[in-house]
Amino acid sequence: MKKAFLSAASVVAALALTGLPAKAQTNEITVGISITTTGPAAALGIPERNSLDFVPKEIGGVPIKIITLDDGGDPTTATTNTRRFVTESKADIIMGSSTTPSTVAVSTVANEAGIPHIGLAPFPINEARIKWSVAMPQPIPIMGKVLYEHMKAHGIKTVGYIGYSDSYGDLWFNDFKNQAIPMGLAMVDEERFARPDTSVAGQVLKLVAANPDAILVGASGTAAALPQTTLRERGYKGLIYQTHGAASMDFIRIAGPAAEGVIMASGPVMSPETQPDSALTKKPGLALNTAYEAKYGANSRSQFAGHSYDAFEVLKRVVPVALKKAKPGTPEFREAIRQALLTEKEIAASQGVYNFTEKDRYGLDDRSRIILTVKDGKYVPAK
Repeated sequence: MKKAFLSAASVVAALALTGLPAKAQTNEITVGISITTTGPAAALGIPERNSLDFVPKEIGGVPIKIITLDDGGDPTTATTNTRRFVTESKADIIMGSSTTPSTVAVSTVANEAGIPHIGLAPFPINEARIKWSVAMPQPIPIMGKVLYEHMKAHGIKTVGYIGYSDSYGDLWFNDFKNQAIPMGLAMVDEERFARPDTSVAGQVLKLVAANPDAILVGASGTAAALPQTTLRERGYKGLIYQTHGAASMDFIRIAGPAAEGVIMASGPVMSPETQPDSALTKKPGLALNTAYEAKYGANSRSQFAGHSYDAFEVLKRVVPVALKKAKPGTPEFREAIRQALLTEKEIAASQGVYNFTEKDRYGLDDRSRIILTVKDGKYVPAK
C-alpha cells in the first residue's frame, strides 16, 4: 500500500512540475461566463446576466456553479477573464462574450485550453476556434438573407451601409457583398462608426447625399439607435434595416419616434406569442419572457437574454449525455461535452432549434429568424 501511495504522489508531483493540471473530479459543474455589463455594450450583457436568474441550478442531478465576470466589451479583459476560468476556476464550460471582438478573444483561449465554449455573440469561427466553440446567436447569413429578401420584395435596388468599425461591422458588410449583391442589390455608400461614438452626423450626411433606396445598419444594442435617430433627424425618408443585434425593447426606448417603421431581423424570442403552437421555439420563448418580464418589468424582453438562457437549454440536453461518460472537473468530461454538442439533435430553445455539426457551429436554420417592424412603439411582424 505504501508503494502505491508513493506512486500516486509521484504522479501528482510530476504533473505540478510540467505545469499540467492533475485530474480532479468534482461534485459540481463549473461554468465561467465573461459578459459585458459595463461600457457601451452593457445593453447586451445586462440582459444576458439577468436571464441567468432563470436557468437551472442543477442538470442531471449535478449542481451548476456559475461564475460571471464583466469584461466591459474589451477583448483584453475578456482574455484575462477566460484565463482565470481556466487556471483558477477550473471551468468545465466557458461562455461569452457579449460583443464579437470579445467573443473571439474568449474563444481563442478556450480552444487553446481544450474547454467547451459557447459564444453569446456572432463571431467568425475559423479552424483555430472550431473544435471547442459553438455560437448561440443566429449566423449573419441567415439573418441577412431575410433582410435582403424583404428589400427585393419592396423594390429596393440601392443600399447604403453604416456599421461598427470592428469585426461585427465587417461581418455584415461582407455578408451584403456575398449575398445581397448577387441578388441584384447595390451598395452605394459605406460608413463606419465606433461603439462609444456619440455622433454619426458626418457619416449620415454622406449617406443621405448618396440617396439610397434603403439603409442597412450593422450595429447592436442601444448604439444601433444612434444612426437610426440621426438618419430621421437629417430627413432620410427611405427604409432603414437593423440587424438582429439591435432587437430589444431598449432600441425602441432610445430611438423613440425614429424607431417607427424600422425593419429588423430578430430571433423568435422577441415575439413567441405570434408563433404557431407547432413551433419548437414557442414554449421556451414564452417561458423566458414570462419569467423575465415578471421580474424586470413589462416589455423588458430582449434577444440577448435569449442567448444566455438558450445556452443552458443546450446544456440541459448535452450534460446528461456527458455525465454518462465522465465526471465534472476532468478533461474527459470536457471532451464528452464537446462530443455531445455534436450528437444531440433538434435542441429546442427560445432563439432557434440547434443542430451543431463538425462544420456548422451555429447549428441553426430558418426557424431561428423572424422579421419585425415597430408600430406605435411596439414590435409587430413586418409585411
